[in-house]
Amino acid sequence: MRRYRLELVCESGGDELEEVTLRTSTDVANLLRPVFARADREKFMVVLLDAKHRPIGINVVSVGSLTASIVAAREVFKAAIAGNSAAIILAHNHPSGDPTPSSEDFELTKRLREAGELLGIRVLDHVILGDGRHDSFVDAGAW
Repeated sequence: MRRYRLELVCESGGDELEEVTLRTSTDVANLLRPVFARADREKFMVVLLDAKHRPIGINVVSVGSLTASIVAAREVFKAAIAGNSAAIILAHNHPSGDPTPSSEDFELTKRLREAGELLGIRVLDHVILGDGRHDSFVDAGAW
């Protein structure tokens, strides 16, 4: 019988996250903007949060094409479960520079919120970054 072990590996120091407080979508955008800088393809990430909603990690879920990224719920929640996250914030970029959510973004967010409810991991927001701007599902009242 094969035996497996699931392990999270810290790829960088991560100490900078201990100093970060995420109270608004602008805080999230400021945290992630350097990660998305000069990206020529869509990247989908998840900010992992502890029980007090402090960031404990950032996980790259998918790197796609110029206009799309394939995102599966199991991939979104894999690191959240392994990292014992209480909640997550979804984030991705639009290389076009326009952070306005697409119909696909709305559908994906709805599915991921439902999956999070089943798993007991709250999805607090979905932030989309563009050129110097961002859009938030919570700020837009889409929650």
